Amino acid sequence: MNTTDTSARSGTNHHWLVGRLALVVVAMFGFGYALVPLYQVFCELTGINGKTGMITASEAASGKVDSSRWVTVEFTGDAMQGLPWEFRPNTSSMRVHPGDIVEATFHARNNSKQRMVAQAVPSVAPSRAAAHFKKTECFCFTQQTLEPGEAIDLPVRFVVQSDLPTDVNTITLSYAFFGADNYADKIAESGSRSDDVGT
Repeated sequence: MNTTDTSARSGTNHHWLVGRLALVVVAMFGFGYALVPLYQVFCELTGINGKTGMITASEAASGKVDSSRWVTVEFTGDAMQGLPWEFRPNTSSMRVHPGDIVEATFHARNNSKQRMVAQAVPSVAPSRAAAHFKKTECFCFTQQTLEPGEAIDLPVRFVVQSDLPTDVNTITLSYAFFGADNYADKIAESGSRSDDVGT
């Protein structure tokens, strides 16, 4: 075998290896890019990480109401650093029957001198209750735009499902409001953590 043939074959092998490594890099990048939204869907379906799920109003209405049992739902809300908004629940807590569709409202006000866009990220504690806490309507599904000084009451409709473990008597629904620029960062951060976050 002459030297020219050996060099040509070595060059071909080198290009093949580089091509395969490039494909691996692209595949890894694609997987990493898709991991966060896939994690979000997984959390919504399972309630892991304190994340709440959603169901349709008709699905919620078809559930069984356990009128023999009361569950206390507590509400908290905060505007995160960098967002000059006032944000709080209009009611600090309420008692509900599992299976009942309930509505609560939160108050938001833009205290800045400019139009601002923000979005709320919910979480439920204890985290094992999250899989049984379903929203049918929530302001957290969309971004909220408020003009300078504008205030609004934002509704959330939910049901605590009747299969909630019997030893869970209190659930806390928390919202953290983030400016639109920080919302994507917070979602990405929550996808990389295993503990409950204010999301």
